[in-house]
Amino acid sequence: MLRALIFDFDGLILDTETPLLASWREVFARHQVPITEEALVGLIELSREPEEAYRLLDTASGVTLDRQRLRAARLAREAHLISEQAAMPGLVPLLGLARAAGLKTAVASSSSRTWITPQLARLGLASSFDSIRCRDDVERVKPDPELYLAVLADLGLQSSEAVAFEDSPVGAEAARQAGLACVAVPNLTTADLTWGPVALTVPSLAAVTLDQLAALVRHLEDEPRGV
Repeated sequence: MLRALIFDFDGLILDTETPLLASWREVFARHQVPITEEALVGLIELSREPEEAYRLLDTASGVTLDRQRLRAARLAREAHLISEQAAMPGLVPLLGLARAAGLKTAVASSSSRTWITPQLARLGLASSFDSIRCRDDVERVKPDPELYLAVLADLGLQSSEAVAFEDSPVGAEAARQAGLACVAVPNLTTADLTWGPVALTVPSLAAVTLDQLAALVRHLEDEPRGV
């Protein structure tokens, strides 16, 4: 029986990927270094501060740029753009439906609590979750399942009683390892990555219904267990 919804944070509750892309796009434009959107997405696939991006800028501009200054300016711009972002489409209605149905809600994120807490407050969601577990609470972050297992322990639930929402293959792997049904909500930077099996893929949280989620949990419960 479905009893809880567990959400990743970055890219799932709050769009941090669009500001990241925009800030890097502006850096390349400012230095008049052409780069395709595909190449830019590839650069930041594994790191928000890719060394290769700085090498490209140095090579194309013909000078060694002040990386510390460049990084500080880019991060400030990214932070400003993030501060203008609302909660991701469909999140607030889904949280409302979950509450009305008596479901628990939680966050399982590899980010730090000092990042998550102020952003939830800004979004008006500070009291919307029964459990928040982040990198400060565990020894290993995603793709290790420890974050999800910590949330389940907080809620007093089994993995077959909750659904996880993730925007990246790394997060989805953590959910799978924890035994959870995972709903994938890919974004621009993760849509073309290699995903393992997920229970459901949707374009946004606005496309999710509680009936769909309940069916995912029932499917898990019906799966034969090894002996």
